[in-house]
Amino acid sequence: MGTVDISLKRIFEELLNGNAGMAIIELDTYLQAWPDAQSKEKLMDIKADYQLMSSYWEQNLPDPQREEQYLRLMQRIYVLSANISIHRHMMGSSFLQSLYKSVRTKDRSWSISQIRAEMESFVSDVAMLELENDDVREEKSAAIYKSHQQQMNALFNYLLTSHIWTDSVGQAITGLVLSPTVDSCDQQLIVSAVTLSLMNRFDIAKLRMLVSVYRQSADEAVRQRALVGWVMGLDQSFLHIFPEAKTLVDELLQQESVCQELTELQMQLVYTLGAESDRDTIEKEIIPDMLKNNNFKFTSKGLEEIEDDPLEDALHPDAAEERMEKVEASVRRMEDMHARGADIYFGGFSQMKRFPFFYDMSNWFVPFYIEHPDISQHLKNMEGRQFIEELVNNGPAFCESDKYSFVIAYQQIAQKLPESMRQAIRNGEARLHEFARQEGNSTTFIRRSYLMDLFRFFRLFPNRSSLLNPFDTAKSELGFCLFFASGLFCETPLDKHKPAVVSMLRKRHLNASAQEVLDTFPDEMHDVQYYIWQEDYENALSLAPDNERALAGHARQMFDSERYAEALDSYEHLLLLHPEKRKYMLSKAVCLIHLEEYDDAQQLLFQLNYEQPDNVAVSRALAWVLSCNGKLEQAENIYRQLTAADDATAEDFLNQGHCLWLNKKIAEAAASMRRYVEMSGGRNNSSTLFDEEFLVKRGITITEIRMMEALVSGL
Repeated sequence: MGTVDISLKRIFEELLNGNAGMAIIELDTYLQAWPDAQSKEKLMDIKADYQLMSSYWEQNLPDPQREEQYLRLMQRIYVLSANISIHRHMMGSSFLQSLYKSVRTKDRSWSISQIRAEMESFVSDVAMLELENDDVREEKSAAIYKSHQQQMNALFNYLLTSHIWTDSVGQAITGLVLSPTVDSCDQQLIVSAVTLSLMNRFDIAKLRMLVSVYRQSADEAVRQRALVGWVMGLDQSFLHIFPEAKTLVDELLQQESVCQELTELQMQLVYTLGAESDRDTIEKEIIPDMLKNNNFKFTSKGLEEIEDDPLEDALHPDAAEERMEKVEASVRRMEDMHARGADIYFGGFSQMKRFPFFYDMSNWFVPFYIEHPDISQHLKNMEGRQFIEELVNNGPAFCESDKYSFVIAYQQIAQKLPESMRQAIRNGEARLHEFARQEGNSTTFIRRSYLMDLFRFFRLFPNRSSLLNPFDTAKSELGFCLFFASGLFCETPLDKHKPAVVSMLRKRHLNASAQEVLDTFPDEMHDVQYYIWQEDYENALSLAPDNERALAGHARQMFDSERYAEALDSYEHLLLLHPEKRKYMLSKAVCLIHLEEYDDAQQLLFQLNYEQPDNVAVSRALAWVLSCNGKLEQAENIYRQLTAADDATAEDFLNQGHCLWLNKKIAEAAASMRRYVEMSGGRNNSSTLFDEEFLVKRGITITEIRMMEALVSGL
């Protein structure tokens, strides 16, 4: 970290501490080292107001507005410091610097009135195209869309690199995004640019704008982008400076529909972060299975059909049907992944983000429209255009950037498709698979699609490192995506939705994140389920003595702590409640073995073995209790079956070795224990190899144990 960054960090540390005076001192020191006349003038005004307030305080004069004035001063210091920090960040990145400077030229005005005029003019120009003749319309349309795309790309870059907004700018942009005379695609693009800017430096005016758009927009696509924007742009670090942020959130959370959407969003973010692991599953497991059982193969020329073998059909008439069933099973597996919220297209499209189209940052976020000047030429003379348009408009649940990728890449892909497929596409005979249908305009689908666009941008855009990455999980499981654990949402109506999120996180084995959310549960939500999640089974049982999960958890906990009598009590309680569940009888028997009540344990295990002769866990427990109880021949017979099986474990050989040794078969015992050492990869020392207490109780001396250790080692 450079000297400049350290100095800026000190300013923000003082702001975080709520110390306006010390922040002024640090800011003054910074501007002496790195002068800026405009910033210096603003600081002098802030300092003068602070000193005036301080002089009243020093004279013990009453000032009912002191707290409010102090808060306003803190906000002014933050705005000045944040603007310095933003500018420093822009100038420190060659990529951001080029964006910043390219849109701030003398011949370009960024007044809101001019921006609105350009956007409204575009809508009217497009509407007027309907009045043109066909031969004129195409040429005019191309020119209109090209000019507008350039304008919107510049606006996106301007908003992305903008400093802290004034309230009036925030209100004006809000009006623009809510205006019915502005195109929805443009409004969505503005929301995305503001979101990226807000994530990099907190700005209450931008947050307020996104919240207002979320609350008021009649366009669901715009509204859902705004939801993602204000959630991912929240920064609770500066709540003491901008308490309005907490007020905005609290007001939203009074609506149950908002709480439900936030719950969905939190879950969707978790699925979004799993895109890469889902890609690995698809590429390494599902796709190979589908190709293996289909009539296609990959060659240097692309995907080729495999001709049917008449002899194979004659010898195995059911083979084709079986292959089709396997293909359908693979498709269903992908369907299930997709239905749960998995991003099943990330892997396939991640390689299609290297086209020049994606050099412009705005193109990662612009909603798909067929007239986009960077793809319209690809579509103009494209073979099977009707099929392509149907696919991107009504086909698979592609996110917006994947639709652009597909259209651009299609010409290359088409050349490698089997001729039969190309013929079907040309003739309009190609049909989309059932599972590939769009999910309509549901809020869930719109939001998920947008999150997919965001994820692709922060994973694949070459200059993504210039921006704060909300999907960075280097420091925690979910990074910035676990907003449910934020203090902003504590003791709010959202609390009652947290159990659903915890349950989902635990199912995906994200236990650290689940614990973060659990730590925010208010006392009144410390119910049975809460205590079970916390593995505090005693408190859970105090609330519900017959709760099966609490009893089972308590039994395991006691067993792991070697408190076998208490574990036995819990398993007996479970058997009274659920006598049909034989797993509890097996656990009870194991507890009895540890308590050296071998006869009782043996009786239970003989019963279980009779009822479940193929249950290997029962066989293992029975063999061991027979060994403990001196029934060595019977135990040996079971161990020989266990160790001969394909699924034999290292512990089977170790326990067999103990049994053989007790039965005076020393050479065989040593051989069995050598096999254990080979399978476990462990060292053959007595502390890990032998249950010395068990052996000594049964007449094996320490000297014999040491000699066996040497024998196992090959002496």
